[in-house]
Amino acid sequence: MNICPHCKMEITGRSDKKYCSVHCKSAYQYTKRKEEEGLYYVIDKQLKTNRKLLKAYNKSGLSTVRKKKLLLEGFNPNYFTHYWKNKEGQVYLFCYEYGFLDLKQNKKEKYLLVTWQDYMER
Repeated sequence: MNICPHCKMEITGRSDKKYCSVHCKSAYQYTKRKEEEGLYYVIDKQLKTNRKLLKAYNKSGLSTVRKKKLLLEGFNPNYFTHYWKNKEGQVYLFCYEYGFLDLKQNKKEKYLLVTWQDYMER
């Protein structure tokens, strides 16, 4: 007597059958895959959130925004796709084509937001 790994019901039919229905097979495989790839989805979702926020606050191609404001909206500076170092040694972190630089202006923590430019190529 076999038991379906998804719904825990008794399986009827062939002796080598592993699931009670096609629906249970699909649902079980989906759940299993989502658990295995969970980290990938978390990272991808955060990168997309970061990009969306950087795009929303950087309409002109170069702007500043308070760090706290972005963080409250779900921005996480630990997730980025690549970086660029300028001649002064400042490191800009990028989420796809939108980048940010951690700044302190007038004792306030801010991000300088930029858009990727052709001269930034390596």
